[in-house]
Formats: sequence, structure tokens, C-alpha cells
Amino acid sequence: MAVFEGRFTEASGLRVGVVVARFNDLVTGKLLSGCLDCLSRHGIDVGEQSTQLDVAWVPGSFEIPLVAQRLASSGRYHVVITLGAVIRGDTPHFDVVVSEVSKGVAAVSRSTGVPVIFGVLTTDTLQQALERAGIKSNLGWSYGLQALEMGSLIKTLP
Repeated sequence: MAVFEGRFTEASGLRVGVVVARFNDLVTGKLLSGCLDCLSRHGIDVGEQSTQLDVAWVPGSFEIPLVAQRLASSGRYHVVITLGAVIRGDTPHFDVVVSEVSKGVAAVSRSTGVPVIFGVLTTDTLQQALERAGIKSNLGWSYGLQALEMGSLIKTLP
């Protein structure tokens, strides 16, 4: 029986693309910071001259799937991380954006074979988003770990 598992310690040679939404940047900036901290502590070079990491900024979460698709299709990255924050308002806009970004990100992963980590917060309030981006814990760190595990796992699969 073969058992395949990703490892968090095998980050050497792993290339990571990150797509970050500017909308709600108070939240997404904190997610990115947590994510980069995790990647750095696990051996990914996150400096400005890094050859392992690229960060692409998009206007909002709705635009994340298109840029994730371009990165994943490029053949340059082993894993792509998406970071965004969609906060419920008084209109149905929330439901439309959440639905499209989640379906879009999943479709990118399936169509390219490149793991795409869904790091888009979907919350009812700004307070909830801030709690998930650093006040209580920073989910950006978790998204970084997921990327390391999935990037490593995909490299080991036959």
C-alpha cells in the first residue's frame, strides 16, 4: 500500500504564487503578512529578490480566479494561494461574489492540476474578518501551511 502525504519541511525548490485582493486590504494585508511569515519560517525565500515567490494584487476577490488561472497555467508555480475578504453588506452582492470566487478558484485547481489554496474569508462583519486575520489568530498562516503541504504532496504523486 502506498501512502502519500505532503511535508511542511520540504519547501526547497517549491515555487509559490499568491493572489491578493486589494479590496478590504486592512484584512488582506494581514492575511498576506501571516502567510509570508509561515512560508518564510518553513524555508521559502520571501524577499524582494525571491525566485520562489511572486505576489499578484487584484482589485477585489471577484478578480482572483482569473489571475490564479494565469499563474497556475504558467507552469511556473507548484501551488497558488488566494487571499481575499468578502464581508456581508446590505445587498445580495456578497452572495454573488462569494459564489463566483469559490467556484472559480476550485475550477482553476481542477483544470490546471495545480493546487490553489482558498484563502478568501467570507464573514458577516468586519470584526469577524479582523479576528480571522490576526486579532485572535491569523488564517494567513494556515493558508501558507496548506500550500506547503499540497505543493509537497502533488510533487510526490505518481
